[in-house]
Amino acid sequence: MASSTSPSNSNSSSYCVVTAPFGCLGILTELVEGSLMLSRIDYLPANTALIAPENQLAKEVTRQCKAYFKDPHWQFDLPTKPAGTEHQRKVWASIQEIPSGKTKTYGEVAKKIKSGARAVGTACGANPYPLIAPCHRVISAQGIGGFMKENSPGLYRQIKLWLLKHEGAM
Repeated sequence: MASSTSPSNSNSSSYCVVTAPFGCLGILTELVEGSLMLSRIDYLPANTALIAPENQLAKEVTRQCKAYFKDPHWQFDLPTKPAGTEHQRKVWASIQEIPSGKTKTYGEVAKKIKSGARAVGTACGANPYPLIAPCHRVISAQGIGGFMKENSPGLYRQIKLWLLKHEGAM
């Protein structure tokens, strides 16, 4: 039997954990209709055990994330697995148009896509690709707002603050 170039070639999904300046990133890649796609990015605490990327896409996601951490204006170009409802996809597409270093309020995003601010916040909380569809750039009219379904100080709020400072929005 010929040896495969990667242990994950026969599997439909692969998960790795890599370091980030604010902790760790969990990266899930999946085979979708014959194409390897990014399925999810998780923000994880710094003490999470690292798992090396096993396939080319996971390595590329890692490379692009590191490029973003060096240059906040880095433009991601990754194949993402289709996810979410029509409304969520509309929110995530709108958020991808917010330039690095800028923010919009939940209300501003909602007005643009003819939705409600709370519905925009809910869609942000369900975002499977938080760095690629940068929900951290969406803030409350009264301050920073929540992040990743977290409305009080904690890991995700700290990450949102780090990302906004990294991009020069704070």
